[in-house]
Amino acid sequence: MKTIQDLEKDILKHKELYYSGKASISDEKYDQLENKLKKLDPENPVLKIVGHKLESFTDKVGHQHKMLSLEKTYSEDDLKKWSEKHKVMSIFKIDGSSCSLIYENGHLVMAKTRGDGQFGENITAKAMFIPSIPKSIDFKGTVEIRGEVYCIENDFYHLSETMKELKLEAPTSMRNIVAGLLGRKENIHLSRYLSFKAFDFIDSNSVFKFEHEKLDILSKNGFDIPDYKLHDSFKTIKTHLTDCKDFMDNGDYLIDGLVLVYDELKLQREMGETAHHPRYKIAFKFAGDTKITAINEIEWGVSRNGILTPVANVEPVELSGAMIARVTLHNMGLVRNFELKAGDKIEIIRSGEVIPKFLCVAERGKKGEFHLPETCPSCSSKLVIDDIWLMCVNEACPAKVKEEILNYIKKSGMEEISDKRLEEMISKGLVTDIPSLYKISVDEFLGLEKVKEKLAGKMFEQIQKTKDQTLIQFISAIGIEGISATKCEKIIANGYNSLEKMMDLTVEKMIQIESFAEKSSTDFVHGMKKKNHLIKELLKLGVKVKTDEVATGEGPLKGFKFCITGELSNPRAMIEKEIKMNGGVMVSSVSKNTSYLVTNEKLSSSSKFVKATELKIPVISEDELLQMIKG
Repeated sequence: MKTIQDLEKDILKHKELYYSGKASISDEKYDQLENKLKKLDPENPVLKIVGHKLESFTDKVGHQHKMLSLEKTYSEDDLKKWSEKHKVMSIFKIDGSSCSLIYENGHLVMAKTRGDGQFGENITAKAMFIPSIPKSIDFKGTVEIRGEVYCIENDFYHLSETMKELKLEAPTSMRNIVAGLLGRKENIHLSRYLSFKAFDFIDSNSVFKFEHEKLDILSKNGFDIPDYKLHDSFKTIKTHLTDCKDFMDNGDYLIDGLVLVYDELKLQREMGETAHHPRYKIAFKFAGDTKITAINEIEWGVSRNGILTPVANVEPVELSGAMIARVTLHNMGLVRNFELKAGDKIEIIRSGEVIPKFLCVAERGKKGEFHLPETCPSCSSKLVIDDIWLMCVNEACPAKVKEEILNYIKKSGMEEISDKRLEEMISKGLVTDIPSLYKISVDEFLGLEKVKEKLAGKMFEQIQKTKDQTLIQFISAIGIEGISATKCEKIIANGYNSLEKMMDLTVEKMIQIESFAEKSSTDFVHGMKKKNHLIKELLKLGVKVKTDEVATGEGPLKGFKFCITGELSNPRAMIEKEIKMNGGVMVSSVSKNTSYLVTNEKLSSSSKFVKATELKIPVISEDELLQMIKG
């Protein structure tokens, strides 16, 4: 059994390795070391150290408010006990480096890492290169913004290519590149390949009542924020854990769990903090296990969007209680970056039930050569390289068509039709595309292997039931690239609550919606146009898409534009919804076109209040707004 001194030594060693981007053990094993020390010596000062005081070329700067760590759990039962008494907000836990930004009178004057929690490294020069960090915001006085610096998958690919061109040692994985770049003395321009998501707003004059209001104001000030969910029960938290696993499998940056926080700020103040972590916040992580194994072969599968996904068939190895023989290699960019081939030994990770993933190359195989496929494994068409992806652009590619149909089957609710059953239906000519699903008769189902009258009738009825779909369900089923259910909800919440309205959206309109930049807006608009023929054919076959009961653009507030600032008695999100539901339009800043500024404050130093006064925009209270709604 390790002594207290041994545990102190191990913890400090692994902190230093982790914060220098050279972690040698998993997060779970590190947390086990801390838990052992807690049992032996709960007040040990090593447990109170957040981060590690690393030697650096940059100067140390203090944190006015200590940047604490988070209490962690791997148990759903513990999470349920923690969350069941209060309203909770959750966001994905991004696997990057925590960062604090200081703005004075709207200008970015300082950026610093978390460091040891009391003192961090000055990374202001590097922050200036990070595109998603606003260099100025519409806010007077001094304000601190906290968030996470991380690396997106395709940016990691381009960073690796750039570092090779500069004759620098290429990064070994997405997990350690952020700390590596932030700690560099030279080539600070490489920070342009990093991204930033903001999750906390600290201002001595703040009048927030709820945690989620901070994220709303951050978004309105131009910050990229993580999607958040509000929970009244553990049931919805469980659903978000499933979303989390899905993002760990398919997302374009690394996350390792969920961060959950009590939404009410008054409750947070009452609960307070320990020297190590806030009592009102917790991180749920999926237990991770890593092993080294050898690649036997790399296979390439074709997705519904024509993207070829590489999968390594590896020497079977046990991870998190399961025998693993196949590992996702993410995309062509990763395979080309590391020149992966049969015979290479790689380190892989599996967190809980999440699909096993590649981490890094452990040892190069001596035989074989690296190569990428030149033709599609399904239709033999010539492949095209598009950024980090290898693509089949043949719209009639059998594998691509099958995956499109399978996605529609799963998302629309045809549970009786499995992947294997679909293959049989395609081989017998019953299914050629998505609309053909609605043309199959009961008698035709009886021609399938092991299908009797009862199952044939059940499959037929199940398909007919999918003719009634919600808007979110339908958009997800037809497969609009890059649009998650959460993003679809945001489109609907902004008044585009019917299929017709979504089809009429333009890039210019979409950019006005929170979380939609020009690229994601363009992708959605082009995606809807591409699916136009499919949508019309499904509607002709009797598919009905329900209009969502949200803002209709009609009501007593029609024609008025509202901006909100300062103190409110109800959650900001609730007030915004009331405005939209009654025909009003929400704007994020005050201009001559703003109709009303809503606040319960009689006098305020906020930039919105000052501008409204200068432009003689009417300032109304929450009660006055409700009177307008009542007429």
